[in-house]
Amino acid sequence: MRTARRYLAREIYRSCAVVLVALVGLFTFFALIDDLDSVSANFSLLNLFYLQALAIPTRLYDLLPIGLLIGAILALAGLAQRNELVILRVSGVSGLKLLTMLWAITIPLVIGAFFLSEIVTPAAEIKSSEANLVMLGRSDGGRLNSGYWFKETSPDNGGTRIINIKHLKANGGVSGIVVYEFNKEHRLIRYSEAKAGRFGHSKLVLDQVTENTIDDKAVSALAGAKPPPSPVTKVDTLARRVLSTTLTPDRLIARILTPERMSIADLLDYIGYLKANNLQTERQVVALWRKVAYPFTLLVMMTIAAPIGFMQTRRGGVGSKVFIGILLGVGFFMLNQLALNLGMLSNWHPWVTAIVPNLAVLLLALGALLLMENQHGVRIFRQKHRLRAEPAA
Repeated sequence: MRTARRYLAREIYRSCAVVLVALVGLFTFFALIDDLDSVSANFSLLNLFYLQALAIPTRLYDLLPIGLLIGAILALAGLAQRNELVILRVSGVSGLKLLTMLWAITIPLVIGAFFLSEIVTPAAEIKSSEANLVMLGRSDGGRLNSGYWFKETSPDNGGTRIINIKHLKANGGVSGIVVYEFNKEHRLIRYSEAKAGRFGHSKLVLDQVTENTIDDKAVSALAGAKPPPSPVTKVDTLARRVLSTTLTPDRLIARILTPERMSIADLLDYIGYLKANNLQTERQVVALWRKVAYPFTLLVMMTIAAPIGFMQTRRGGVGSKVFIGILLGVGFFMLNQLALNLGMLSNWHPWVTAIVPNLAVLLLALGALLLMENQHGVRIFRQKHRLRAEPAA
């Protein structure tokens, strides 16, 4: 069995590698053509190639399930055409035994996908975001027209601090900063503007700061509709101001990246930050569950490929099997997206949107495999049922 498993693994890995190279190359080519309009004197074609190269790990991560499905179908259909699967079946290897062999073959791919998801893809996404900030001066992820907004608890007075940043730069640099500071009663006590700043070591260093401090008696003074005896605000100009903050350069990048592109450790850190500041975490929690379920998705894809690849060639050639596999893969992708959107709208539990579609498709694929495995018994049962029904007729 070890020899058969190694032979199956070699054929499947070879087919999957060819399919993934073709898919990644095709999508990269389309993205390159789509971004050619951004080439200018300040953004060369070499810069465009660099950004597209940084996007390859993300594309590989996204296309790995469908590439595994198509590659496995191609490999199994080729083995079926050469009657090699028939030899395995005649030697006493059942369909379920073959499926367990295919699952064992998928384990190295699961390990590689985990390494890609936790190390390569987040690092490439961070580099891509920094490169976009440096080369193009923009990063559209999570940005409103007014800039990026962050909320945190102020360590100085236990109140709330809201930070608005116009532009993010590489290595924690920022520009166009506005800081709103509120007390525990949610009253604005200080309003600050800074032209530039930088995050690092739990500190926000602001340069060229204009600080407006609002007196505690401002509300009562203005409520009387009379000119106050003394100014209710104080304006100071500071060369530098240092604020203690829970924000870090990594959390700034997390604000830019989509949750699916973050590592599990970064997601947990960002979810903790959002919960500590009473911010919504549904999107990040769903992304965390989907990342946890990603290895299971690869096993589901291999399970889908098993009954299609085991079909005898007289019922359809390789082309028809690949076409069926593509349809099933696209359908599974659409089902996952539909579950994600419905789960977000209907407030489903995150594990439901991540696990249930995979589990449903896995059960359907196992049912199809068992039906093919016992089709002879099903045929005999139908004949007996027909014979019993004829005398009664």
